[in-house]
Amino acid sequence: MTSLTIRHVTTYRYRHPVAFGEHRMMLRPRESHDQRVIEASLDINPAPSSLRYEQDDFGNHVAIAEFAGVATELTFASVVYLEHSPARAAHPGPDDSAALFPVDYADETADLAHCIHRHDIGPDDPVAQWARRFLPAGGQIPALDLLMRLSQGIHDAFVYRRREAKGVQTPLETLELGHGSCRDFALLMIDAARSLGLAARFASGYLATMPNVAPTEAHGATHAWAQVYLPGTGWIDFDPTSGNVGKASLVTVAVVRDPEQALPLHGTFVGSRADTLGMEVHVSVTPHAAETN
Repeated sequence: MTSLTIRHVTTYRYRHPVAFGEHRMMLRPRESHDQRVIEASLDINPAPSSLRYEQDDFGNHVAIAEFAGVATELTFASVVYLEHSPARAAHPGPDDSAALFPVDYADETADLAHCIHRHDIGPDDPVAQWARRFLPAGGQIPALDLLMRLSQGIHDAFVYRRREAKGVQTPLETLELGHGSCRDFALLMIDAARSLGLAARFASGYLATMPNVAPTEAHGATHAWAQVYLPGTGWIDFDPTSGNVGKASLVTVAVVRDPEQALPLHGTFVGSRADTLGMEVHVSVTPHAAETN
């Protein structure tokens, strides 16, 4: 078990005082068997006139702030202390219905339909054609092996490029460009998995560990990856950016059907576009060894 302190600070700056509309934040990690929030704080400056908390349809924590008055700067500072104890990645047993592809969801199909249905499928469906490259020429393949091939295939074939701009490339754009961010890779894997009849969803949060960083050193990065559902096992995390399987290096904040439903911070202001000076985001994740029973 490891305890982590996650600091996520976002600052907007404006040339002239502007008024602020509603802002929605998804910054608090989800509670689950493998991560538990011990303490969380959210400091907003200038202070909002109202701040309320709710959970969306997916069970994600959402903070909603409303403002009065004007200012030239708006800062959101989230600090979360949590315990992180991910188990090893789950593997379906030999008797599980998910052990072999194609997967039969049986009575679960209706509940998972929103994570199987695809949007904007082109006439030639190049994503499906690309995904079928990972199927063996003959015979069956374990579903987990297929998904690991798919995740590793994205990791090996595409160039990672960090992108601060909002939005996510479409899976077809990522295929054509040959590069993308973690959000783009996650969406490509999700769409490819859905093209094979598998239930997949988008997950976002933070990297709990990073390569080449000592376990006691601070680092900082938001992250996005894919989750795929296999009967008898549940949702399994696949990170095509690294090629890893499981949650050993991931802290989950949100799980949603589509990426636009998992924006860490979204809001509006009343003023001229020319008033915008920019946005700064700083994330730090500091791990500390925790006592284990």
